[in-house]
Amino acid sequence: MPVPLPTAETVNLNPPDAAEAAITARGCAWAAAPATGLTPIQRVLLEALFPAMTGHAVDVGDLVPISAHEFALALARRDLQFRTRGVQIMLLAALVLRPLPAEVAARVADFAHELGVNESMIEVARRFASGSLGLAAIDFERNGYTSRWQPDDAAALHTSTELASAWQASVDDRELAARWAALESLAAGSLGRPVWELYRARGFNFPGTPGSAPPLLAQHDWVHVLADYGTTVESELEVFGFIARANDDMRAFSLLAMVVSLFETGYLRTGAGLFEYSIGHLSANSDVAVRLADAMRRGALCHDHVTNEDSIDFLRIDWFDLAPSPLDEVRARFGVRPKEPRAVAAGSVGPREPGGISPFQLESGRRLASDLAIEYESFGAATD
Repeated sequence: MPVPLPTAETVNLNPPDAAEAAITARGCAWAAAPATGLTPIQRVLLEALFPAMTGHAVDVGDLVPISAHEFALALARRDLQFRTRGVQIMLLAALVLRPLPAEVAARVADFAHELGVNESMIEVARRFASGSLGLAAIDFERNGYTSRWQPDDAAALHTSTELASAWQASVDDRELAARWAALESLAAGSLGRPVWELYRARGFNFPGTPGSAPPLLAQHDWVHVLADYGTTVESELEVFGFIARANDDMRAFSLLAMVVSLFETGYLRTGAGLFEYSIGHLSANSDVAVRLADAMRRGALCHDHVTNEDSIDFLRIDWFDLAPSPLDEVRARFGVRPKEPRAVAAGSVGPREPGGISPFQLESGRRLASDLAIEYESFGAATD
């Protein structure tokens, strides 16, 4: 039977202390561990996430069992949001497993049940574990971030025609394409100008033109600039970790689950109307887990000082309204914190730095410059 949620009088809204961080990490590790114990990437990920999110280092090397009910009792004074975040950490640690054992998916479900948490991505994990990858992809759309998409949600995208679905591309919209192209005229220190540079250096097509990203997906390109992340696959993990954690709508976690399923395990073959799978980008280098953890920390600390909201949906911001504003002012508005030195040392770079562009993107940018009969400019980006 689920452990009841606390009352307004008994709820604990304080940051976790070291003891609570330790038992929470223990529960997350036990829930996500396969029969052979935590994999190296699971351990690195958990031991990076907990200090980033709680300020307390943890050690999950000694895997001590804990029942779902015992774990829920340990979090008895925590509200639904805190409990849900804990389940999402379990899920994140489970979703890096390939194969994902059915018993792990079931154990995470048991922990969620005892906590009174209804997390839709648990069903996705069950699909992955059973090999039903096509059904899992459907569940992402049915239960994830875009599950309640309405035509009115597209207002910030500035498409000239209504989008039938959230990730629909818009490849014949001259007004939309012109709006993106006009970012070139903005001042060098603005938010919008480096977004234009990001597109030009990588040969990206502007939304509204053939071969472009869906307008909703293009919203995340502004976050590459806002949060100072490059455009390699590893940087995409950082961007979506930042976006997912900044949003207190728990369905936003599906965005992070999506990119992990694309870029670590390959359980998803495509996603967000454009992305294609490329496996092993978390497990190939433990530094990426450190970078992802710091991105989630930075997202969690965001605060919109104009609306006075802690929860920010960065995919539904009208970025064109903010495009002429100085980039530093926009970062200040949203409370974007600097990267931790540990993340920088682990290779976290911005779109204008060495390592901030992939070889494929560099070649695409050069090809576009050749097609336009202009000299190629990377705007500081390089492959290493």
